[in-house]
Amino acid sequence: MELTSYAELAVELVNEGGHEELGAVFDAAEKGAEEDVVARLNALLAHSPMRPHISGHDGERWHLHLSDDHDKLAKAVMGLAVLVTMLGPDRLGRCQAAPCRNAFIDATTNRSRRYCSERCASRANVAAYRARRKVAR
Repeated sequence: MELTSYAELAVELVNEGGHEELGAVFDAAEKGAEEDVVARLNALLAHSPMRPHISGHDGERWHLHLSDDHDKLAKAVMGLAVLVTMLGPDRLGRCQAAPCRNAFIDATTNRSRRYCSERCASRANVAAYRARRKVAR
């Protein structure tokens, strides 16, 4: 599993619930509080000692892996840390479709993702359309 996949693991853990520390990272990113994102990730990294190693397999280029003995939370934190340092904290977000608050990673080129899934995007667009029609009457 590549480190970017570990960042997706963080999304899964947050959306499953029970990982408030990770959720707080996404909340801080949503508010644009970059220093808070970094401080929260640094605090999580301090409690999750990592032993990354370089690997090349299955015809892939050299990339980092984490030892299998790390738990999901430790891998998720490392993945988010790598993603934030490579792409920036503004790639982390929370779904804007009410009442959903699921976390997501914005991998779009123009950083325009606002929803966690197509389902939420569709639901929000239908609600906005109906609201516009109601006002027009």
